[in-house]
Amino acid sequence: MSATPADAPGQGTPRHDAPGLVNIANMLTVVRILLVPVFVLCLFAGGTGWRLAALAAFVVASFTDLLDGKLARSRGLVTDFGKIADPIADKALTGAALISLSVLGELPGWVTALILLREVGVTVLRFVVIRRGVIAASQGGKLKTLLQVAAICLYVLPASLSPPAAVREVVMAVAVVVTLVTGADYVVRAVHLYRGPAASGSGTHGTHGTNGTHGTNDTHDTRGGNGANGGGADG
Repeated sequence: MSATPADAPGQGTPRHDAPGLVNIANMLTVVRILLVPVFVLCLFAGGTGWRLAALAAFVVASFTDLLDGKLARSRGLVTDFGKIADPIADKALTGAALISLSVLGELPGWVTALILLREVGVTVLRFVVIRRGVIAASQGGKLKTLLQVAAICLYVLPASLSPPAAVREVVMAVAVVVTLVTGADYVVRAVHLYRGPAASGSGTHGTHGTNGTHGTNDTHDTRGGNGANGGGADG
């Protein structure tokens, strides 16, 4: 007697196929990485036109940071590549902007050092605790990202269009303070998570459920990145 479709293995539970590596979310992440050298070259070229081109590249790259995470979550396009490449792309963009401005003598080196130390530290912590779970982005983390982007944009603007130096300095100062405070908060939450029990099924691939179907690991179904990407972003 032949088995009916209902009796066939795996028919009782819908299968969750892993998204392919080539998808719109990952493509946006790659675009952000490719825009980093474009931004740097335009910034160092000097002149009003090139500064505006650098600003445009930075704004577009920052927008992809917001968009790729939303698309990955809403369309089920979360991949291991995205989890790794997204935060790297974020730090590469922010780091390139800050370091370039410091090299040009437009931003104190200690500001760049403090921000990068926090960003790299949070990224390392994310990978350390990833098997324990994902630390959801806090509102402070999202504010930190917004302030960093706004401050960098003000510094990248050509002199003829830039606001008074005091305005740029105040925005950057607030960005630094929020960056450090949210970094400390992230460390505290990471320590609590690490000391807790490991998340069930925390491997990078879904566990095999009964009936031969693939389970999913919702704990990791987020893309890391600057706070705008939602869950999995730094705090």
